[in-house]
Amino acid sequence: MEDNRPIISNKIDDFFRGLADAFAFVKRFFQEVWFPPYEFKEVLRQCYEIGYRSLPLISLTGFIIGIVFTNQSRPSLAEFGATSWLPALISIAIVRALGPLVTALIASGKVGSSIGAEIGSMKVTEQIDAMEVSAINPFKYLVVTRTLATTLMIPVLVMYTDFVALMGAFINVNQNELVSLSTFFVQVFEAISFLDVFSSVIKSLVFGFTIGIVGCYKGYNSTKGTEGVGKAANSAVVMSMFLIFIEELLALQIVNAIRYS
Repeated sequence: MEDNRPIISNKIDDFFRGLADAFAFVKRFFQEVWFPPYEFKEVLRQCYEIGYRSLPLISLTGFIIGIVFTNQSRPSLAEFGATSWLPALISIAIVRALGPLVTALIASGKVGSSIGAEIGSMKVTEQIDAMEVSAINPFKYLVVTRTLATTLMIPVLVMYTDFVALMGAFINVNQNELVSLSTFFVQVFEAISFLDVFSSVIKSLVFGFTIGIVGCYKGYNSTKGTEGVGKAANSAVVMSMFLIFIEELLALQIVNAIRYS
């Protein structure tokens, strides 16, 4: 039997080497973000690209989530004669979990892959090297601006998704239980607390930073050739989704500890 220890050892070394590179990349972001020059125009342009251009997909997804979750929840509540609790149940589920998580997953697929492919193509065509020769800081112009834009826009998209999902849920509840708009939203806001909204915003900020920094890291460190661009886009989506699930799990534990302490 062949000795696989050198292969395993090399893989372990590569893993920790990649982890160290990722930490160095994040550290460099926090070093660069505080000092001039500040690329405000590029940040605004990226906010437009990330936020406004994501609205159609976010709107459709949020609306469908509201309708589907309401339809799935109604039979369970109807068994106990508690369909009047639907608005409260929907608001808790959407604000606490579904809104931030679904928005972040959609953005990681749409925005994360776009960032990874864009910066990766600039890397393989040596445009990043040309920016350095032109006395432009490519890290600040490409990485800092896109990461700031995702960090700022994902919370906005999450709040919009929450609203659209609740409107979809209201249409469904109104058709079946004949609940008015004012009654529906009174029950919605009675069911959620400041902690729910605050934790949702904080999670969204973390999700947005993760999507931006992972997409930039994968693109900035992509290998040569068109195959490297494809791998950068794909790995940006996979890694950001994986980290988002981990962050959601950790955030749930922290919020529950605060809620029940």
